[in-house]
Amino acid sequence: MTTDIPAGYKLTEVGVIPGDWDVVALGDLGLCLIGLNYKPSNVKQHGTLVLRSSNVQDGVIALDDCVYVDAEIPERIRVQDGDILICVRNGSRALIGKCTVLDQRVVGQTFGAFMSVFRTSDSAFIFQQFNSNLIKRQINENIGATINQITNANLNAFLVPLPRDQGDRNAIATALSDVDALLARLDALIAKKRDLKQAAMQQLLTGQTRLPGFSSAWEMKQFSEICHMKSGEGITSADIDDHSKFPCYGGNGLRGYTARYTHAGSYALIGRQGALCGNVQSVNGEFFASEHAIVVTPLNETDIHWLAAILKRMNLNQYSESSAQPGLSVSRLLAFSLDVPPFEEQTAIATILSDMDAELAALQTRRDKTHALKQGMMQALLTGRIRLVPTTPQP
Repeated sequence: MTTDIPAGYKLTEVGVIPGDWDVVALGDLGLCLIGLNYKPSNVKQHGTLVLRSSNVQDGVIALDDCVYVDAEIPERIRVQDGDILICVRNGSRALIGKCTVLDQRVVGQTFGAFMSVFRTSDSAFIFQQFNSNLIKRQINENIGATINQITNANLNAFLVPLPRDQGDRNAIATALSDVDALLARLDALIAKKRDLKQAAMQQLLTGQTRLPGFSSAWEMKQFSEICHMKSGEGITSADIDDHSKFPCYGGNGLRGYTARYTHAGSYALIGRQGALCGNVQSVNGEFFASEHAIVVTPLNETDIHWLAAILKRMNLNQYSESSAQPGLSVSRLLAFSLDVPPFEEQTAIATILSDMDAELAALQTRRDKTHALKQGMMQALLTGRIRLVPTTPQP
């Protein structure tokens, strides 16, 4: 089978790339450094920061969980501005290769033995290559069979397509970094909106803040006075697939789909058994609830969406009964008491929280689309399929 190669392009070991690009080993583009080995006795409250896997989150530096040591640090493994920090060993295979570009905040600090630094003058461009499918594939091909790790020898041997022109590399890095910055802004906005919703739930669901137009007293009631709770029906895995009409919910959420339904309407579901028992979700329409889910049905003068918000806020997992399989007791849940506002106020509270959920969902959708755009841009720009800098036709 032959590959159609466009004019001005060539076929290489990493695929089709522009004629004025080369395939280069990372070891020819920079220096790979092994991190610091230190003893538990070296760990102090203050000292030199040791960057670890937990300090890399979603491609950026995270300094919430820091370890400091009092130890002799070789100068060559003190962080420099622009170093690329890479996780090279971890209990989780999926975390091998996650990386970030280090900046002035951590210059002069160091990094642990399960991390490596790749030091290059082209860090902005090479960082984007580290996040490409090409590098991820090479990582997966080289991870140890018994230990989740890649060595510096592996890293040095990884191949990347490289534009010969520095302006071309800079343009690619800038375009992709701009999308990274947009993703970071969206992440910050989503986090802020989540915090605002948590604050609103705290204020509105406890009556600390009353909505305009509502002043009637709240009544103390047991859950048994405002809703029914009952486990769903038994179902076997043979009756669950990924294409039938009705969603099937179990103790840990959506299990798949099935050919019949047990309920129709608006309900709250509580995970009754499993690692995630106590999780709460609102469900609308026709669905099947398995025996591992508790179906919450509101009684008169109870808004199900308000009730679901109350249940989510209660952190029901804390009431699971200890056993080989954690589980919740329906009778115990029904005996709990809470302050209940009038129905109209319940609905008003639920509407505000629902609007906040819709705004969060819209932001998350925008974030997901932006991330998908970034992946497409990487595939096109890092292989030269799309050029940002005008090129001279190759002879």
